Amino acid sequence: MNRRKGNKSVEEEDGTPASSGNQKREKERETEKLKDSDSDYVTERITGPLPDPPGVTLKKQGVHVKHPVVFVPGIVTGGLELWEGKPCADGLFRKRLWGGTFGEIYKRPRCWMEHMSLDNETGLDPEGIRVRPVSGLVAADYFAPGYFVWAVLIENLARIGYEEKNMYMASYDWRLTFQNTEVRDQSLSRLKSTIESMVRTSGNKAVVIPHSMGSLYFLHFLKWVEAPAPMGGGGGPDWVARHIKATMNIAGPFLGVPKAFAGIFSAEAKDIAVARAIAPGVLDNDIFGLQTLQYIMKVTRTWDSCLSMLPKGGKTIWGDASWSPEEGYDCSTKKSDDAADGLVKGQTESGVQVGAHGKPSAHYGRMVAFGKEAAAMSHEVIVNRKKEIKTPTNTTLRNTTACGDVWTEYQELTWDDVEEIASREIFNADDLVEVLRKVAPKLMARGEDNWSFNIADDPSDEKYQHYRYWANPLETTLPNAPDMEVYCLYGVGIPTERSYIYKVSPSADNCYIPFRIDTSADGGSEGCLKGGVQFVDGDETVPALSAGYLCHAPWKGKTKFNPGGSPSYVREYKHAPPSNLLEGRGTQSGAHVDIMGNFALIEDILKVAAGMTGEDIGGNRIFSDLREWSERIKLKL
Repeated sequence: MNRRKGNKSVEEEDGTPASSGNQKREKERETEKLKDSDSDYVTERITGPLPDPPGVTLKKQGVHVKHPVVFVPGIVTGGLELWEGKPCADGLFRKRLWGGTFGEIYKRPRCWMEHMSLDNETGLDPEGIRVRPVSGLVAADYFAPGYFVWAVLIENLARIGYEEKNMYMASYDWRLTFQNTEVRDQSLSRLKSTIESMVRTSGNKAVVIPHSMGSLYFLHFLKWVEAPAPMGGGGGPDWVARHIKATMNIAGPFLGVPKAFAGIFSAEAKDIAVARAIAPGVLDNDIFGLQTLQYIMKVTRTWDSCLSMLPKGGKTIWGDASWSPEEGYDCSTKKSDDAADGLVKGQTESGVQVGAHGKPSAHYGRMVAFGKEAAAMSHEVIVNRKKEIKTPTNTTLRNTTACGDVWTEYQELTWDDVEEIASREIFNADDLVEVLRKVAPKLMARGEDNWSFNIADDPSDEKYQHYRYWANPLETTLPNAPDMEVYCLYGVGIPTERSYIYKVSPSADNCYIPFRIDTSADGGSEGCLKGGVQFVDGDETVPALSAGYLCHAPWKGKTKFNPGGSPSYVREYKHAPPSNLLEGRGTQSGAHVDIMGNFALIEDILKVAAGMTGEDIGGNRIFSDLREWSERIKLKL
């Protein structure tokens, strides 16, 4: 064996020179590593050394546990399990119906859908069924085997000293209205008492980390916890100031997401529409004995939480037929020089508005347009053609014959009703609720008791102390907590759904959903039109405007929306896809869920949890055109 005496090496016992022995042993080590299939070693041999995870790096720098942390999951990422069910669900007691392997979908799909639905009148449990949120960190660490949500962040927090006593997953039934999670399960009360306990035992305020719709849920909580009982938690006007160090919102859809409307309106967004175009008829035929899209619509229209993510702020925020904040955005990698090309903005003889690059303008403010022509038409032309939706006078059912065994509210409309909606041609954000009242009346009847989508002239007015306003940041105020930091953390650099081109299904398809995204509408505009969807910058789900505007303007400094002057920070993470398959979902991803494994994001969170401030971690960081978009929004602050 090679031995060292002081700084001198001696020869091997068999007489082999020490240098040769070192080379021999190094080769042996490499062979053993390869034989053992050491994945880290193999990866490094292919890609080069991988960076240390943030928790390892920060631990070496002396960063360690300080503030207790609370995770607030978003829609669909939290597990749901069965506590009481119908005979078809025998053997599933306390088994996951949502999250995990999803095996029950394939084994008994109709039973599964029955148990995942809420009562379409009350928005609560159907008779004889109780589905409840999974508790503990396992509720949302992984969505499915191998598909992480919070797991990577949890692991890195553990590396600097965190454990279950100072980490809490605030799981809740994401199908319910936010107030009903308290009415049925006391989820808000549990969150309140857990934070109080963690703050009391640690001696430090909590850092709350919501993701996606969890940002809206926690915004609701911030008002609920201080509001008087019975509507609120009775914590008093200084509860937040005494208990919350920071709220670090990841990919928060504060101003809503256009795809929330598409999901309710036609049970589709980009992915489903493209799948239907690639394989016509597959999604419209029976799968496992189901009419798939109709069943999706029937189930999801009982999930009242979907309404929380409808666009908020109307045309003031999102624009209308004549403008939008992101007007002129071009996602193409090559942008032509206007002067060199001799192109100017204008209008063609047919009335199509032409943008700076000689292409039809992308009128994002027309959130829904029936036909590509309407999407590109000039404002003057579209105004002359605008129609209003009338209350239907023909009450004859569109279809009274059997359409399989699933019934949607569309079958209560006449084809005159359908054609009237389409003849309106364009809908901006102010019009969406009006359309949904007609096509999803039961959902909207419940929803309008729990949600509001407007802008308050004075959000401190007493009328806004009702819970229906609490998840709308434009109709409520942040708590008076001058030391609580508010972060908007989200990815950019990925095309994200912003507006849609629709068409009417053939009238012969009586049993089918009458509206669908027109996947034949492609290209030809200044933005990114593909498959009937117009895209802007964002994280693939939430447009950057929705995720970042609040922290950049309405919550910046003392405003009517932030009376306490809580510091707010925008931290954008520019998307970089994984360089190879061994990198998994990537360490620099900006995608809506994959960003939870983004090393830069995790490092920022760990630093704040360990006691640093927004200024300590670098303040604002903006890669998108958020500043320019914000200047175009004329919102009184």
